[in-house]
Amino acid sequence: MEQEELLFRIGNILNRLKIPYIITGGMAVVVWGRPRFTADIDVVIELTFQKIDEIFAELRKIDKNIYIDKKMIEYALKRGGEFNLIHPASGVKIDFWILKDEPFDKSRIKRRILKKIAGEKLYFCSPEDLVLIKLQWYKKTKSTRQLEDIESILAIQRKLDWKYLKKWAMMQNTFKILKSL
Repeated sequence: MEQEELLFRIGNILNRLKIPYIITGGMAVVVWGRPRFTADIDVVIELTFQKIDEIFAELRKIDKNIYIDKKMIEYALKRGGEFNLIHPASGVKIDFWILKDEPFDKSRIKRRILKKIAGEKLYFCSPEDLVLIKLQWYKKTKSTRQLEDIESILAIQRKLDWKYLKKWAMMQNTFKILKSL
């Protein structure tokens, strides 16, 4: 199973279980910016405790050798963190980030964009929200990969909502970085 097929399977599971999600990270950069290699898939999900058993069971069906830990899902939901799924046959790791009960996370899940990729419908982070999250990651890590991704998105997406970008960059204290690009 290739990375793209695995992404489609995950999207179908989340759609079927009615779990709101957004694909972000490198996979979203491929959609909104320049194509680049990414070794994992990042998905932000709005998960509830009532859905843990369902999502765990459905993800386990992807492959008999898949690695996923139900206790880590519960722990991630309690602390607002992440849990992982590893697909050994492809070597792909999927990071599931729990949507936080914060204004920015609430905004970005509302602004998600449905895209059709190879006949499959998937929800992606908006290009503006992707820029904003990449600015936050750059601020934390100083990784130039984040800046390269942002520059790629800014170069390709000509019709960005600059009012929204500026507002959130100011609130996140990343406006100076955005302005320098």
